[in-house]
Amino acid sequence: MVPFGSTITAVMKQTIQTHQDLQSLTTQTLDYYNQRAENFFAGTIDHDVEQNMMALLNHIEAEETGAVFSILDVGCGPGRDLKAFSELGHVAVGLEGAERFAEMARDYSGCEVWQQDFLELDLPDNHFDGVFANASLFHAPRLALPNVLLALNATLKSNGVLFSSNPRGNNTEDLSGSRYGAYYDLDTWRDYMVAAGFVELMHYYRPSGVPREQQPWLASVWRKL
Repeated sequence: MVPFGSTITAVMKQTIQTHQDLQSLTTQTLDYYNQRAENFFAGTIDHDVEQNMMALLNHIEAEETGAVFSILDVGCGPGRDLKAFSELGHVAVGLEGAERFAEMARDYSGCEVWQQDFLELDLPDNHFDGVFANASLFHAPRLALPNVLLALNATLKSNGVLFSSNPRGNNTEDLSGSRYGAYYDLDTWRDYMVAAGFVELMHYYRPSGVPREQQPWLASVWRKL
């Protein structure tokens, strides 16, 4: 197994070519979370992501103060952020590939949750004001990422906004146990987003207040052209 943080070998890259290969990576990643769902929930329920949520909400164009937004929470996990968006008065829908997470998110947030993985997205066109992808898109296989971003663009309304936060890296793919991840720098992430029809509004690194080498997360906000 490839250690966390190392680049997938050339041999492995050559084997990741077909839909079946991508589905295998996706399935084993979802299995990882299904098997650890309760522990993951306990370990992340108190994480403070208000900065990320506000980065999305503050960039959605509204005709009046206090407008209600429709939000798609991509990779919603057990529902922490779904519940937070709902409590702010917005209509939040979860998108989650792991069956156990989807069940937990429905119970915890009271919101609608669609169980779909990144390879089989079936989203309504021109539907959401915002897409919130907090710590999720880095699990989309590199070869599938362009189609995933196009699908998220299509489900946004005109001038809709997408927020993403991913662990940053040097454009490598790796496996942590059975969990797949792809780790991009800003320039490469920007290339993917622009190619999918987005324009950058802002980016920042987390956590705040520490040197860059201690900020493993790249957060960015994008508007649909």
